Amino acid sequence: MNCCVTDLRCKEVICQSDGERLGFVGEVEVDTCTGRVAAILIFGPPKYFGCFGPRERIRIYWEEIDVIGPDTILVSHARREPRPPGRPRR
Repeated sequence: MNCCVTDLRCKEVICQSDGERLGFVGEVEVDTCTGRVAAILIFGPPKYFGCFGPRERIRIYWEEIDVIGPDTILVSHARREPRPPGRPRR
């Protein structure tokens, strides 16, 4: 099955380990040296209607993609928990 970058943007990404719906593909990262897809970026919902900070970005590397189907992309992605607010680390 051949797939264009624009076709990827219409697909929903689902984590296989827990069945969580991560969102839809927002961007595709391409390694210009090798000409290969490096990762896909998924943008989460806006925080408080977009007023209090940017959307969460989830980067899924190409090696973590298991299946690209007609409507969904299944991934084996270990989602990292966000760091609690506080003093920044040095």
